[in-house]
Amino acid sequence: MAQAAEVAQTAQAVQATIGDSEFDRDTAVTPREPGVYDAELSAGWTIIHAVNGGYLLALLGRALGDALPHPDPFTVSAHYLTASQPGPAVIRTEVVRTGRTLSTGQASLFQYAEDGTEVERIRVLASYGDLDTLPDDVRTTAEPPAIPPFEHCFGPSDGPAPKIPGSSAITDRLNIKLDPATLGWAIGAPSGKGEMRGWFGLADGRDADPLSLLLTVDALPPTSFELGLKGWTPTVELTTHIRCRPAPGPLRVSITTRNLAGGFLEEDAEVWDSADRLVAQSRQLAKAPR
Repeated sequence: MAQAAEVAQTAQAVQATIGDSEFDRDTAVTPREPGVYDAELSAGWTIIHAVNGGYLLALLGRALGDALPHPDPFTVSAHYLTASQPGPAVIRTEVVRTGRTLSTGQASLFQYAEDGTEVERIRVLASYGDLDTLPDDVRTTAEPPAIPPFEHCFGPSDGPAPKIPGSSAITDRLNIKLDPATLGWAIGAPSGKGEMRGWFGLADGRDADPLSLLLTVDALPPTSFELGLKGWTPTVELTTHIRCRPAPGPLRVSITTRNLAGGFLEEDAEVWDSADRLVAQSRQLAKAPR
């Protein structure tokens, strides 16, 4: 018992904290001049052919959090214009409006083409506020997703990885355990249902905060895998609502697709914290894999 307690204390001691984790370092931005920030897109957050869209959203979210007078993202809408690649980038922000409870801004991330010209990768419009000032009143019919216990779910380390072309570096930075009912695609037997559910955390143990929730909504495998489609599912547009500051502990994420038509599909995500609160919601439009 004493040895187990010592191991637990050691694990707690080395757990990354908010502000001092790989996620924080890799989403860091450096002010160049008012409203302009330099950033380095880390190769550690790539999936298949490009940098993950949720990671990019968190990166721009950090820049907007510095540029706006309010601390927390409430709603963030992003249009993904071209695929982002690891390497240097510049973020340009603009304050659209500031008010007593909300401030609104926009931001664009640019990278450089081979000839040195700037290429816009993603454009964001967001409203920020202070989550700690919100009233406690909750009236909802939403319920946490029914996911088996963590130890009964499966992640990348629990079996041979399915063959998907391209990079999967982001999986090393996440602690995801998927509901077996949404894992048919991994053994070549997709259910045909557009569903993905699982437990989510960062691999270094950092607890969630409003900024990391912007990553969480786009971090699970795409629902297209359970529809029998493998390959890159690039995001066209992603809107995220942050509803409250998450409690410490693992998150539960549920993503559903009801309609794939014309080569596009939607993904509706809900994120629940350890206190059974709905802390984030999102909807995105994505291109279906060919």
